[in-house]
Amino acid sequence: MALLEQLQAMIAAYNERMHVLRLVRELDLPDCWVAAGFVRCCVWDHLHQRSPSPMPHDIDVIWYDPSKATQAHDAMLESSLIARDGTLGWSVKNQARMHERNADLPYLTASDAMRYWPETATAVGVRLNDLAGIDIAAPFGLHDLFDLVVRPTERFLTAKQSVYAGRVRGKNWQGTWPKLRIEFPGAASCRALEPD
Repeated sequence: MALLEQLQAMIAAYNERMHVLRLVRELDLPDCWVAAGFVRCCVWDHLHQRSPSPMPHDIDVIWYDPSKATQAHDAMLESSLIARDGTLGWSVKNQARMHERNADLPYLTASDAMRYWPETATAVGVRLNDLAGIDIAAPFGLHDLFDLVVRPTERFLTAKQSVYAGRVRGKNWQGTWPKLRIEFPGAASCRALEPD
């Protein structure tokens, strides 16, 4: 089975994840995806044969519309999602405004914005299409995600190298998913040792 189909099957297998995708689709936002840890943790849990992780504290909902690129509009959308399901944490960000915070050139689409995220395995989004199928946006492909490789994207190899290193330390992903191979710019790949 192709990686795309595997990811679609993994997401579809969890009612809670499908519930999130249905709620986000109800917003009817252009170029809208649920991304980052929502997808990444699902795949890493599956590949480690462990029970599903709790939903992220901030489910990353990204979308793209330059005509509504304000923090206030995103906050209104978060409130709308909270009204639909207040048991979940929501983080809604119009990617048409996020380049300013990240000191990047303007993003062209939500998928283009993911190219500027810290890790290739994080730059994956999913959404329900009109036929209730699952669409996938993965500007770097799915190999790193499924190969359990944490690799920095281009900006985080150089200009933002310290941000990447700080995320890797702060997230402590290997504490939960010990088979991960984490790559650091300018250094050999490292992998946490298996406990004795």
